Amino acid sequence: MNRINWDAWGVATSLACAIHCAILPLLLSSLPVFGINIIENEPFEYFMIFLAFAIGSYSLWHGYRKHHHSMLPWALFAAGIILLIAKQVWHHHQFWILPFAVIFIIAAHLLNYRFCRVHNHAHADDCDHSTPV
Repeated sequence: MNRINWDAWGVATSLACAIHCAILPLLLSSLPVFGINIIENEPFEYFMIFLAFAIGSYSLWHGYRKHHHSMLPWALFAAGIILLIAKQVWHHHQFWILPFAVIFIIAAHLLNYRFCRVHNHAHADDCDHSTPV
């Protein structure tokens, strides 16, 4: 049975978001020609934030519950998501806020991945491996 590595998905979606934000300004003049309007499209931006939050939360919850019980990845992830939302609220400062948001989110996933590998099957008695998440 193949298992999904949710940390890898979290890192991939964070990187996709970073690439989207870096390349999008280069495509500003050509996107309207193709009828695509994702520039300054708030619903699309909030959807991307929600997608990063949903995948990241599931990944971090699994690692926390099944492996390491550390809140540090959660704290980094929460800081990153808050900064992504702040980027939307204070849009004129997005180029100063966005790099930190991406760094926090990727660091949370990398730390969660590392903690899961270090603590793999070295759990306390409160770990419940019989309940699927």
